[in-house]
Amino acid sequence: MPKVTEEHRLARRAQIVAAARTCVLEEGFHKTTMADVIRESGLSAGAVYGYFKSKEDIVGAIAEDALSAIDELFEKILASEGPLTPLTALEAALKHVVVIAERPGGDVTRVAVQAWAESLRNPAIKATAVGKYTQLRENFVAVARRAQADGTVDADADPEYIAQVLFGTLPGFIIQRLLIGDVTPESYVEGLRALLRS
Repeated sequence: MPKVTEEHRLARRAQIVAAARTCVLEEGFHKTTMADVIRESGLSAGAVYGYFKSKEDIVGAIAEDALSAIDELFEKILASEGPLTPLTALEAALKHVVVIAERPGGDVTRVAVQAWAESLRNPAIKATAVGKYTQLRENFVAVARRAQADGTVDADADPEYIAQVLFGTLPGFIIQRLLIGDVTPESYVEGLRALLRS
């Protein structure tokens, strides 16, 4: 029997994650079942369960797909030449959110909002969210430390506190983008810049 290549496995996994994302976007997280995902994927139940044991596992994979490029983004930000400001890093992160949201296959930020709500009642989803978002906040800690080294942030400030605020701006941006629709990374950062000057 021929071995399944890693490329094939990754493609099959991506097919399942895309199907789950479609289901969640159409029916909402709470109503989506594994049977829905199986039907949407066009695969057998055995094939889907071979990759994911539960809906929570698939949600984790959706989050992983959405956030996988964020670490690379922050590596580039931190490797950039010249002084770094937290607002520069935040603007890059917000632009990244928009790029992810506009990818083919549905706006994953809509899935994120549903997962936030579900995490309040589902410990498995909460554990996934905490892990992913703690890592994202750690990226902002690294930005704050780099900014302190560059002299663009007060050396006595606590980088953890700066990261908490920077991270906290992301959900606000996502909610306004989804519900009101008039916010852009540029307008958001300009508003923050004006606020910090006051």
